[in-house]
Amino acid sequence: MKIGIMQPYFFPYIGYWQLINAVDKYVIYDDVNYIKGGWINRNRILINDKPSFINLKMNGSSPNKLIKEIHVSNDNRWKNKLLKSIELSYRKAPFFEMSFPIIEEIINHDEVNLSLYLENLIKRIAEYLEMNTEFVLSSNIEKDNSLKGQDKVIEICKSLGAKEYYNAIGGVELYSAENFNSYGIELRFLRTEYIEYKQFKNDFSPYLSIIDVMMFNSKEEIMNIYFEEIEKWKEY
Repeated sequence: MKIGIMQPYFFPYIGYWQLINAVDKYVIYDDVNYIKGGWINRNRILINDKPSFINLKMNGSSPNKLIKEIHVSNDNRWKNKLLKSIELSYRKAPFFEMSFPIIEEIINHDEVNLSLYLENLIKRIAEYLEMNTEFVLSSNIEKDNSLKGQDKVIEICKSLGAKEYYNAIGGVELYSAENFNSYGIELRFLRTEYIEYKQFKNDFSPYLSIIDVMMFNSKEEIMNIYFEEIEKWKEY
């Protein structure tokens, strides 16, 4: 079994979804501390043809809290404002009519727990992209929660019967292949190739939210072109 583990992010970029598509089971890592200034509650889209941040409004966010302990603001004004910004930015994009209803449904989801709100986001987009990956919240896995870092990841892999653990290349300094191998788990690091597609008339802006990818590419293009890129990823 191939396992991937990562914190839930707010409309993450294409590489996040390629990693999900590469594994059999994807663990949404929600019983670790919230990272301020990261991608858990924000991402970037094109606004006035320039990469700009969009944000998920939260209550009680703190790096001293676990992700699952934080709440999404139930004030619908931030959702309406965000949706209007996305609509104004992408209404002339070729796949706006196909993509916007899904994004609207996700943003308007009435779940107030941050972990569950982002779980729904990830599952809905994975469903749209016809992924077969199984999802599980790390907080629902029976394990020794006193463990940290690599030890906790290995514990999760053991609990799920993993034979291979896949992580993005950014984690190459965090883990030891020898430690994973001692438990019969093969450690793999994957790096996506540079992906470029036609946006509006502006120069291409890379590494934007999956929202941008969905607005300028059909579902079939995303599945058949960008997910095929996974075969070209370098393994470490």
